[in-house]
Amino acid sequence: MEHRMNALTTLPARIAAFLMLALASQPAFAQDQAARSESPITDALLWMQGLLLGPIATSLAVMAVAGVGFMMLTGRMNWRYGGTVIIGVFIIFGAPRLVNSIGAF
Repeated sequence: MEHRMNALTTLPARIAAFLMLALASQPAFAQDQAARSESPITDALLWMQGLLLGPIATSLAVMAVAGVGFMMLTGRMNWRYGGTVIIGVFIIFGAPRLVNSIGAF
């Protein structure tokens, strides 16, 4: 039973990672003069932030939460594990607000 549960949770994670890599092809920021800043490091970090919080990541997170919710309702996933996935999504998309709140102190 333990091995079967690991196979169920590993396959969706692998599919989500593959889709994220396959669908995340965007034009390089080096080609877009409006998005360039003074530092290439800043450009790279802004690109990564856009990738992690952009529309593709939002779509993947919605599908992940829906899948986890369905698996929890049908008894295929432990509620504690499902809750950690959902809390992780909240932390990922709430990261900018959390950092701004901490920086205000």
